[in-house]
Amino acid sequence: MPNGSPIHVTRKDQKFSADDKRVIARYFQVGGEQRAKNVLNRVAGLSDAEVHELLDQVIGDFGPRHRKIENTFDRHFGYIKHYVDDPDALSLERKLLIGSYFTMEYAIESAALFNPSIVPHPDQSDLKPGELRFIMSLRATGEGHVSSIVFRTGVVDGNGEITFAPMSKYAAKMRVNQDRQYEKKLFFLKLIEMAAYTDAARAVLDEMPDWFTYQELDHKIAEIKARPEHPRPFNETAENMLWLARSNYRLKVPDEADPSEIVIFPTSENESRGIEDVRLTHFTDEDGTVTYFGTYTAYNGFRILPQLFETADFHNIEIHTLNGRYVQNKGMALFPRKINGFYHMISRLDGENMFIMQSDNVHFWNECQKLAAPLYPWEFVQIGNCGPPIETEHGWLLLTHGVGPVRQYCIGACLLDLDDPSKVIGHLDQPLIIPNQDERDGYVPNVVYTCGALAHAGHLVIPYAMSDSATTFATVKMDELMHELTNNSKSCPIPDRRVNAR
Repeated sequence: MPNGSPIHVTRKDQKFSADDKRVIARYFQVGGEQRAKNVLNRVAGLSDAEVHELLDQVIGDFGPRHRKIENTFDRHFGYIKHYVDDPDALSLERKLLIGSYFTMEYAIESAALFNPSIVPHPDQSDLKPGELRFIMSLRATGEGHVSSIVFRTGVVDGNGEITFAPMSKYAAKMRVNQDRQYEKKLFFLKLIEMAAYTDAARAVLDEMPDWFTYQELDHKIAEIKARPEHPRPFNETAENMLWLARSNYRLKVPDEADPSEIVIFPTSENESRGIEDVRLTHFTDEDGTVTYFGTYTAYNGFRILPQLFETADFHNIEIHTLNGRYVQNKGMALFPRKINGFYHMISRLDGENMFIMQSDNVHFWNECQKLAAPLYPWEFVQIGNCGPPIETEHGWLLLTHGVGPVRQYCIGACLLDLDDPSKVIGHLDQPLIIPNQDERDGYVPNVVYTCGALAHAGHLVIPYAMSDSATTFATVKMDELMHELTNNSKSCPIPDRRVNAR
């Protein structure tokens, strides 16, 4: 099925494929308590000389593959030291050796590297005229089809040519920073939405400050539970409150880490089976402050949950649950600024149509209306967004995906009104990018897909996935694209605005 659009699409030579050499060091759960103790007892039987020799060998084998592998071993020893009668009596070398037995390597992108999103980099220093530095997220999938998020950086010049920065040889799972604070008001609203605000929850929150940490919450729950007059039942409420706190956390990226080392790996129960399809937004607030938001889908093997990460610099990253009546399904994409004082987000509720939401709080979404339904044969099965809208003088440019015959995914585009983005004012009647012969074979055949593009110097830079396996790039001239969209404005019917949400 050739490109029916007259727009010229330039496919680039750059390609990111799965690399099984990209590994992180994870905690290895060897089994239950008894199996862990068996390992500890075996290491305890080694002499100091044997411990020294074996640890040297392990560090020699695995140290070059990781930044500061000794710190990882020490941290993993800390996870099981409660099984040791007197852990402080052990030598550092023995602790590190024990930690190595509770460590495993995980190849984060051994299966696939796909579904990219791209935004301007926070650091635009030391560039030539006409250049823009960018940061790109990708979905990396490894053993067991568990997905994480990784990053690459590069530069696009005034001609739309792309160069990538060298990639670090290290990859590191970002660790949760335990000093994350929670706002009591938002915590209260989320508990209500979860139908988990009970007398027991009220008893806990009434004694919490306006901002509190996980440790303070855990301590207060234990304190109230120990009181003879505590509300009953209590255990389920306590579990819900701690689950909510664990689902909202902060990640700290080491200052010396290159962005290509960052791996956002599943941390909370919500994400236990993967973090999928980040859509990055370079968001500028009304006071000029820039925040990078990333909407993504958390999956625990049974259900999906839309979530949000937030950062100013890609060194301190906060993870939030998204809340509200219309926070459902996948594929949410945040607009890069407020419109008429409200946040706006493209979403899908039913897996078939596109919707638009608005809110005065980026964490809560309770207003929604239908934006677009499948209109052309190449999108008859479903239509959805392919990343956050891009502001142009003609309107909000929104890349879309359409699913047609033989479940083929194509990339299209539509144009939304600048002042009222619930109005579609232009829509390509033909796909912009269709899987060609080199792109249609992979883990999921016949799919081209992106989670976000970048406009620069008259070019639209589109990183896109090929059949859920690898990632490549294309560029389009913005004036050609805008010409087609504005000339196709009469073919956009007003959708049925009724929303039937669960």
